[in-house]
Amino acid sequence: MFPLPRWARSPRLWAPLRSRALWRVVLALSACLLLSVIVLRKPLADWLWPDTRIQQLLQRGDAALLRGRLSAADGTGARELFNAALALDSDRTEARTGLARTGAAAVVQARAAIAAGDAPGAQRALTLAGALEVPQAQTAPVALRLRDLQARRAGLDALLAQAVVAQQQGRLDGTPDSALPLYQRILTLAPDRTDALEGREDALTDLLAQARHALARDALADAAALLAAAKRYDAGHADLPLTEGHYHRLLEQRRQRAQALLRRGRLAPAARDFAAVLAAEPADAGAQRGLERVAGEYAAQAGRQAADFHFDEAMQSLQQAQALAPGAASITQAEQAIARARDAQRGPQTGLSRAVRERRLSALLQRVADAEARQQWMTPPGASAYDAVRAAQALAPRDPRVVQAAARVVPASQRCFEDELRNNRLRAARGCLDAWQALTPNGDALAGARRRLAQRWVAVGSERLGQEDAAFARRAQDQAHQLDPGLPELAEFTRRVRAVAEQR
Repeated sequence: MFPLPRWARSPRLWAPLRSRALWRVVLALSACLLLSVIVLRKPLADWLWPDTRIQQLLQRGDAALLRGRLSAADGTGARELFNAALALDSDRTEARTGLARTGAAAVVQARAAIAAGDAPGAQRALTLAGALEVPQAQTAPVALRLRDLQARRAGLDALLAQAVVAQQQGRLDGTPDSALPLYQRILTLAPDRTDALEGREDALTDLLAQARHALARDALADAAALLAAAKRYDAGHADLPLTEGHYHRLLEQRRQRAQALLRRGRLAPAARDFAAVLAAEPADAGAQRGLERVAGEYAAQAGRQAADFHFDEAMQSLQQAQALAPGAASITQAEQAIARARDAQRGPQTGLSRAVRERRLSALLQRVADAEARQQWMTPPGASAYDAVRAAQALAPRDPRVVQAAARVVPASQRCFEDELRNNRLRAARGCLDAWQALTPNGDALAGARRRLAQRWVAVGSERLGQEDAAFARRAQDQAHQLDPGLPELAEFTRRVRAVAEQR
């Protein structure tokens, strides 16, 4: 026997093994390890030997299949167990075979349920077979037998009799006991029932006749609802194209009539026609724009009436505009015009004597003349002809001399607008336009000027949007909407601005 080296015989080397504390720690760790192995033995076994887990799932699936437990919400059905095995190993043919066997068993269960008169059970089994992709050649005959069972249970002959009575009474659609819903219910359960098919055909013919009667009395919304119902039941009905063509022709005629009425200034009938088109076709953009234009005309009319201090008429016109297009920019402008007219009527000068008023008015008119002589039409602020005219309008808005002075300053505000617009100084152009509108709130050329400025904002905004300046594009969109919310190109520009905002 070889002697141990001196370092191995050293008492200091073996001294820790004689420590009781060390052995206590070793024993505690060993106990913890043993307990962990006992508790985690199943997950560890599944991890180390997955085939064992798959085999268990397959065995449990076979057992569930033998018991007829094909599917269960708690995961203990054959379908769920075979799917779990397939999830662990997608190449496992036993799992796929088990699912196919489950589908075949579902078809067998469906047949048995039909034989027992259990329609809900047969429906559940057929649904499971469809989910497991059982060939239609196997499920179609069973589904046909199920429909026959459901038809017998539903009493299709009685339903058909009810449908015929409802049709004779003119109750074609609208309630569950109307003719068309009853025919549809019968055909869902028995698609080959010729009597139900013929009954539905006749009922749809009557329904489309009602639609034509509605068109004859100019009830576009009623006709649209009847046409939609007919399409829902049978979009290929022989009478549908003719009736639908008649409907679209009348709809277009109503649109054109509304436009013509608007051009002639007949606002109330134009609004009624546009509203009728929208009631039939809620997504009609042309009719919506037409209503907005009518609202704009009412708002402009309110401004003219307020300028003449006819406030009752102005408020009626404003209410008409608000009813047609609440929130439109033209309504806000009309409200401001009415407020300015009220302020002018009851301003601080109303208590002045005639002599004092005349002296002040003469001084203001002289300021206008002096500013005109210096060609200071719009600037400097406070000393321009425009500012003097506005002060004179507040003092005596209907005085002929004030009206004449305003008429002389208006061309200057128009020239200011054109110059600023030509040089693409759009904010300055807006200031000139506001001055122009303040001097002649009902000028015929104002609407065109507002549209041109709105178009320029859209053009410049589109250019800046192409340069990825989304913030400026949004400001341009807001300005254009304030000026002319009905601008045709504004919708597309707004869509592009929103698309850029969503990308960010």
